[in-house]
Amino acid sequence: MTAAILFRAARIASASLACLLIVPSPGYAEGSYNEGEIPAQASTPFNIQRIARLDRPWAMAFLPDGRLLVTEKPGRMVLLAQSGARMDVQGIPAVYDHGQNGLLDVAVAPGSATSPWIYLTYVSPEDGGGALTLARAHLSVLNGSARLEDLSLLWRQHPASRGGQPGGVLAFDMSGQHVFLTIGDRMEPDSAQDPGAARGKILRMHLDGSAPADNPWASAAGIRALTWTTGHRNPYGLAFAADGTLWEDEMGPKGGDELNRIIRGKNYGWPVVSNGDNYDGTPIPRHSTHPEFQAPTLYWTPVIAPSSLAFYHGTLFPGWQGSALIGGLVARGLVRIGFGPGHAARQVGRWSLGARIRDIAISPDGAIWAIEDGPDASLLRLTPRHSEASGRPSVTHAHPDAARR
Repeated sequence: MTAAILFRAARIASASLACLLIVPSPGYAEGSYNEGEIPAQASTPFNIQRIARLDRPWAMAFLPDGRLLVTEKPGRMVLLAQSGARMDVQGIPAVYDHGQNGLLDVAVAPGSATSPWIYLTYVSPEDGGGALTLARAHLSVLNGSARLEDLSLLWRQHPASRGGQPGGVLAFDMSGQHVFLTIGDRMEPDSAQDPGAARGKILRMHLDGSAPADNPWASAAGIRALTWTTGHRNPYGLAFAADGTLWEDEMGPKGGDELNRIIRGKNYGWPVVSNGDNYDGTPIPRHSTHPEFQAPTLYWTPVIAPSSLAFYHGTLFPGWQGSALIGGLVARGLVRIGFGPGHAARQVGRWSLGARIRDIAISPDGAIWAIEDGPDASLLRLTPRHSEASGRPSVTHAHPDAARR
């Protein structure tokens, strides 16, 4: 065995041992740790139940009564019971279903359990391409049918774009008074550093889409007044931890997927810096060369292609309380992040689910739900596995008539 192979094996073994600890080792510096070479663990701590089949699902959100809303990228939304019984939701606006674009996120606003506001993002057809759009509506379920009513547009990207990487992920803050929206660079990377362009930004709005007076550039005109942070590439995960800290994950180019702590007014550097390189192999300066930009807390090279982010809260996995869960498209599974003092973070688990994972959500009973990516994709429910003897997850299916599209 060559010295290089021995060094690599020792590095991976050391990293795997460190990941058993939630508190990082002394001397850990934010933005300096690459988790990409840590392999998936051989055994999984959960059982997998397949609940339903879906056509290119993108996001899901639990209603207060435990039912689940799921978006399908071609422009459909379904209301699912946890048994898998489904109801199509009517009143969905037209979407630009092209490549990475289409119907994207869905989120349930804090507030009334009887008629909650449903927030949704989608790329709407415009000027031969598509404009990322944020809207809200009430969900009406009567006489065996479901419909979005009183749909109103809160924000629309201008000008429209023809590229992918739309972002489009939503998160409500702890007060329930503000909504955050991620916007990708739409494959126009230089626009992420343009303060007048929405691309490559995270926006913060009142629930009606207006600009809060305490935003970093609230006195400015246009998109600048809504901007919370800048310099993002393809942000597909956004969630608040229990302590009120906002976290985001985004896809890097060829390497350099990121987990970022989102701080008011910061610039995260894309495309000036990255811990990955361009797809044609040309290098990009690393974060360490430009300390004026906010570096990621963790990064992955090789990539995992993070597709989502959720913080665990519940009793089924008590040892995971406060962990962040990331769905991986390239990783084809689930990544768990543990946190230590001072917002330090480490990857503490990675498991293969055998498919590209598009979104993760936590149900009211503490089960972990995941949706696969692509046509004929499964909706999965993960619960603790008490027997580790087989080293592989057991897979069961919902009743034979589980809904399928």
